[in-house]
Amino acid sequence: WHNVYQSYSTAGQYTFEFDGDEEFYVDLQKKETIWRLPEFSTFSGFDPQGGLREVATAKHNQDVLIKCSNCIVAVSEVPEVTVFPKSHVELGQPNTLICAMNNIFPPVVNITWLSNGHPVTEGVSETSFLSKNDHSFLKISYLTFLASADDIYDCRVEHWGLDEPLLKHWEPEVPTPMSELTETVVCALGLAVGLVGIVVGTVFIIQGLRPGGGSRHQGPL
Repeated sequence: WHNVYQSYSTAGQYTFEFDGDEEFYVDLQKKETIWRLPEFSTFSGFDPQGGLREVATAKHNQDVLIKCSNCIVAVSEVPEVTVFPKSHVELGQPNTLICAMNNIFPPVVNITWLSNGHPVTEGVSETSFLSKNDHSFLKISYLTFLASADDIYDCRVEHWGLDEPLLKHWEPEVPTPMSELTETVVCALGLAVGLVGIVVGTVFIIQGLRPGGGSRHQGPL
């Protein structure tokens, strides 16, 4: 399990992870267990009160540590942000954009999706902060969308390690249509290759029909 509490945002988090993957977290506001995959809840259960107690303990311990350390401020890291689609993009078909934020510390970040420069709130979801072995965090935000050649998307990330909000840009790659001249040249080349094939084939056929055109086999003397 992983437990974290932050005084500067008066927020905490309780997650249970196995082999680096989150199984569930406790929603501190709703006071309920949220499973990463709903199917997991059929095999096991977790009382959210256990998570709430752990967060309360972390808050108490943090207050003690702050007094002992004379309020030393942690160094903020610069997060690494990558945006990519979940599957192959086809225009007019639904898909999911993934905004992966790595090397987050401290675990406080604001994420906003933009479509053509305008904020998007529908179809947006995100994971809790996932812990890493180097004590930094990973967080992933999702945006479901309908692929269109006219839409441009940005994942905007705000973090203390950034001097200004970071915009990670993504837009679908639309094949450039061939010009009329290019189409004409391609068609002409295809026609030329076809004619050459016909001519060569005809020559071989004529040679095969001519007397002496085939190979002769002489019998024994």
